[in-house]
Amino acid sequence: MRIPKSNGSIRLLGVPTVVGRWLQQAVSQQLAIHFELDFEAESYGFRSNKNLQQAVLKSQEYINEGYQDIVDIDLKSFFDQVQHYKLLQLIYNKVKCQTTLWLIRKWLRAPMYKNGRLYKRRKGLPQGSPLSPLLSNILLDQLDKYLKAKGCRFMRYADDFSIYTKSKTVAKEIENQVYLFLKEKLDLPINKAKSGIRRPSTFKVLGYKFTPVYKKGVRGKYQLIVSEEGWKTLKRKLKYITKKNLPISISERLDRLKLIYQGWLNNYRLANLQTKLKKLDEWLRN
Repeated sequence: MRIPKSNGSIRLLGVPTVVGRWLQQAVSQQLAIHFELDFEAESYGFRSNKNLQQAVLKSQEYINEGYQDIVDIDLKSFFDQVQHYKLLQLIYNKVKCQTTLWLIRKWLRAPMYKNGRLYKRRKGLPQGSPLSPLLSNILLDQLDKYLKAKGCRFMRYADDFSIYTKSKTVAKEIENQVYLFLKEKLDLPINKAKSGIRRPSTFKVLGYKFTPVYKKGVRGKYQLIVSEEGWKTLKRKLKYITKKNLPISISERLDRLKLIYQGWLNNYRLANLQTKLKKLDEWLRN
């Protein structure tokens, strides 16, 4: 299955059958017993009692503590680039069960149906699988441990991660070291066009941006706002639901609007929203 991404590209989904999903969920729960306790605290994605908002607040905490030269690295199509042999070796190091490894290898190498043909999968994780989030954390935990050993302040949510420093010189040095680690140890490519050294005002994290706090006696502090992409997503969904020629009843339209608002507000509940929401209401009325 292929679905469009917000940047215009296509995301390939590997959706398992009911039995396959049940088996993968069972394997995921057993693997988590072996790996979860060893994951670093700075990893927030797809983990129990961890969420996106906690990750964003950790970024804000680092920035407000003065770590405002930020290494922002974008992994190029991470889920399509994972090398199976590296991931399977990490699992084997902790789980010696041959049956479990055989099952995981079969799921990873399940062929893809594309344009009427089946293609063998030599690398990558199938998105849409209940097992893939844990597998991605198992691999990227190696990056977490590398950064932890170097004493870095960092935050990772799935394949989104950033490192926080107090000088551009230190940030550049760490950036080069992380590039080498990802290339040589994990065999993961970097999207250099989307990576670089940021300041808080030019940095985005998980749909949020940062803006200075304009308050007497307060310097170097930043508050959270919603990124342009976040507002565009909300507007696009609202515009579709409020189309006059959409063949749905008023009650169904209101129910859908409520779901959109609730989901979006829950996702961006940390941001300063009041002024923008008033402008959005005016936009809808017009």
